[in-house]
Amino acid sequence: MSDYAPKPNTPNNDTSNTAESNTGSTRRDFLNTTGKVAAASAFAGLAVPSNVHAQADNEIRFALIGCGGRGTGAAKNALNVKYAPLKLVAMADVFKHRLDVSYNGLKRTGPRVDVPPERQFIGFEAYKQAMDVLKPGDIAIFTTPLAFRWVHFTYAIKKGLHVFMEKPVTADGPTSRRMLELGKQASKKNLKVGVGLMSRHSRALQQLHKRVQDGEVGDILSMRGYRMHGPVGSAFSTKWNGQGSELMWQISRFHSFLWASGGCFNDFYIHHIDHLCWMKNAFPVKAQATGGRHYRGDWVDQNFDNYSVEYTFEDGTKLHMDGRCMNGADRIYYSAMHGTKGLAIASNGGDIGMPSSIYKGQKRDKANQLWESKVAGAERNAYDNEWNDLVEAIVRDKPFNEVEHGVMSSLTSSLGRYAAHTGKETKMETLMNSDHEYAPGCDKWTPESAPPIKADKDGKYPVPQPGKVTDREY
Repeated sequence: MSDYAPKPNTPNNDTSNTAESNTGSTRRDFLNTTGKVAAASAFAGLAVPSNVHAQADNEIRFALIGCGGRGTGAAKNALNVKYAPLKLVAMADVFKHRLDVSYNGLKRTGPRVDVPPERQFIGFEAYKQAMDVLKPGDIAIFTTPLAFRWVHFTYAIKKGLHVFMEKPVTADGPTSRRMLELGKQASKKNLKVGVGLMSRHSRALQQLHKRVQDGEVGDILSMRGYRMHGPVGSAFSTKWNGQGSELMWQISRFHSFLWASGGCFNDFYIHHIDHLCWMKNAFPVKAQATGGRHYRGDWVDQNFDNYSVEYTFEDGTKLHMDGRCMNGADRIYYSAMHGTKGLAIASNGGDIGMPSSIYKGQKRDKANQLWESKVAGAERNAYDNEWNDLVEAIVRDKPFNEVEHGVMSSLTSSLGRYAAHTGKETKMETLMNSDHEYAPGCDKWTPESAPPIKADKDGKYPVPQPGKVTDREY
């Protein structure tokens, strides 16, 4: 299943500068060009315990399930791990052209991509076929739309496989509860599980987290995250043309549908939400929000153009997350924290832009700067770091399971989205215990299956109506 959409039929992305933050690429491919020299030399010579993975020669094999842009990027990061040989041996997707593009790009990296045609699988059952190629202790990568995460994770646990899964991992209460339980099962089987929330593997953010815990910012009073730019991804879609499978079309436009991605709010804003909650060492208990559709015209997707969410933690601390996908408006893209002793900039620009920094007082002024992160070149790429950390845990047989915070950060982003879409203050407990599952029965789907939502006679899909539809999002 691909998590990559065709080039969106959208206006050009807005590239205007922000007044307060530094701009910069956050894409995995950009980061892959940095920080590869002498990566993880400290781990040279480590022997891999025989009970941790299957290969007697220390080789760890992996399968890529979901061959879009994210999946291809994750596979490249896996192949960058130097101190334990990883080999790509199977690939799976529901779209053959996506698998072909991914494979043709990956095979140029060298002989550790060994995926002949008989190990390239297409279809809704392809995830099983790809994982059946592996042995216990190998790794499965899940980079499909999030609706399928619990399905694939269930099978990986059955097969005794370590897992790397992309974010978000859930969009609703039922699958969140399911994934938390699956995470516990994985731990019982000593399986290592990474989640693609790379903020927690940013060495700059790790340094900041320690300083925040040591009290250098004081008690946290409020936190802010901003991701405002032009239209991106597949969050803007025109009408389905009626040809072929409507379900397959929705999967190819996954950002447009809440069941497939949680919409642009979950997929785009989760990184700031995740690392700010990490700095607080807590998740919020409720949220209130606003947002709206202003320039959608003939777009038929379920997203708003802008969101503004106020999260509240148990102690009353606030987290404000503002998102916008509009051309012509200011580009603002960074995250910050205010404490009783001063201001901290978490992401300087983008999702995890370095450097992180701390200031005396509440104004970002170089003259008042108390600290700035410094990260060695080999560890500047957080996407590589998360793979190095996962494989180190496998090699050293250390506990490593990121499912809980992956689910909770996904649920927190869903909480903000839900509050905006209903116009009602929503409690985390309410959303967690909700019975509304957005893609029920997806483990039994075929290309001919009906999608979870269907277009009306005008080709439009149900959209949120705050204040009118309040017991669910649409």
